[in-house]
Amino acid sequence: MTRNPDILFITEYIKNVLYFATVRQGRHLKSTADTHYFCIDNQLIYENYYSDFGPLNIGCVYKYCKLLNDKIKEFLNKQLIVHYTSIDPKKKANAAFLIGCYGVLYLSLTPKDALKPLVIHGQNYRPFQDATQGDSCYTISLIDCLQALLKARDLGFFNFQDFNYEEYDRLDKIQGGDLNWLIPGKYLAFIGPVDYSVSLYHPPEMYVSYFLENNVRIVIRLNKKLYDGNVFSSVGITHYDLFFPDGTCPPRHILLKFLQISEESYDAIAVHCKAGLGRTGSLIGCYLIKHYRMTAREAIAWMRICRPGSVIGHQQDWLEQLEPWLLKQGNSYRKRMYDDINKLPTHEYGIYSIVEKIHRQKPVVFNKSPSPPPPIQRSATRSDSSSSTRPHASKTRDEKNENDDEEVFITSCDLTIRPTRPQTQLKGCVISTIWENEDDTESGINRSCWKKYLCCEPCTKALNDGLWMLAVRCTKLAPKWCSSNKCCNLFDMLLIRRPRRNLTGT
Repeated sequence: MTRNPDILFITEYIKNVLYFATVRQGRHLKSTADTHYFCIDNQLIYENYYSDFGPLNIGCVYKYCKLLNDKIKEFLNKQLIVHYTSIDPKKKANAAFLIGCYGVLYLSLTPKDALKPLVIHGQNYRPFQDATQGDSCYTISLIDCLQALLKARDLGFFNFQDFNYEEYDRLDKIQGGDLNWLIPGKYLAFIGPVDYSVSLYHPPEMYVSYFLENNVRIVIRLNKKLYDGNVFSSVGITHYDLFFPDGTCPPRHILLKFLQISEESYDAIAVHCKAGLGRTGSLIGCYLIKHYRMTAREAIAWMRICRPGSVIGHQQDWLEQLEPWLLKQGNSYRKRMYDDINKLPTHEYGIYSIVEKIHRQKPVVFNKSPSPPPPIQRSATRSDSSSSTRPHASKTRDEKNENDDEEVFITSCDLTIRPTRPQTQLKGCVISTIWENEDDTESGINRSCWKKYLCCEPCTKALNDGLWMLAVRCTKLAPKWCSSNKCCNLFDMLLIRRPRRNLTGT
């Protein structure tokens, strides 16, 4: 390869195949007979809010990896490939991030080894800055981003062999709703809806169909009320208000309530504040640290790769200070739930999965029992049962409860359970029938109520004992020849899918 005088630095990334170079400001290199030069500085661009920049989003990472794979396939054994970038610190850092991502994802390099060729001869790269105005001391580095990407890949957060870039790009735009998946089947961050029409915001009705199609059954609002939460509640999406002021860190009671809601739900949760960046990222970051053993910087890096701008200013310092406590709480949670502190949740499908969407649209066959799924996909004997769609898989169900008499089967399907009675089939998920007596202060009547039931919040007035017992008989004793499930669907609609009482007062 003939050395071009405009090249200031060049390093070999794949021996005799791929090189990384920096060139003088404003210079463009033309390919030669033995070398193919390409640059992405003006194609894959970070769209900043204020003074923030990088890392480039997961859509850019996907496009770069696809582009580079195509070039290697086209020019291998014909020309050397050189990815060059400007000496502009921001463009240089983002270009290094992209080739480092390729090294981690496609060359099986560790984050440290993926950066090793890029830092020889004293090369350094500007840290990525948060979305504040002016210079900021709250930054994350290239190594933070690559470590986050590796952990996310290993946990099944994403899979570029099964990634719908068009869906990501459409939803990421303001016109598409400005929403991004951060954890597959668990967290969807989005901009806060408003009731009235303004240029950058959308009414809550815009999101309803997408939420229902993607098993989002909970919405958590962190900012002031700018829309009627009943828009979501009326279609069976539970709505919570966990307000705390813009630009601040979550108070302890808000954090604990957020984690409780998240850990008790097997459905996806949509979270928003005003912009869906600072307050939203702070709370979801806590869940990433606690349940996936990410460091605070790794959690921030992953969220910014999915949703640029997440976590602002001193919220990063708050997460870093809270990190040891969250890691300890995560170990205690896994010890209590699985008797194994190293049992981290994994995901069968990543964010924006094409295969999952196809799988979700297939009809459910009730009269056949497939092989039991891995334990990570099975539900715990807690207040919520697994839904018919892919669960978050952060809980497992014990093989046997202490008291088998305290279980019934209601709606949704767990086909891994086999009936014990002849001529019957079980439809539904195991749910503890813990009873408690509560006084109805309005009527003075002491009534029995269900303390825990599928996908619903505890409520003394939502259902009466007669309907529950009737529903249990229907689902538990349905004859095998009953394949239409009309009765069960009727009770499912009446008892489970009816709009639930919003406990937050919205």
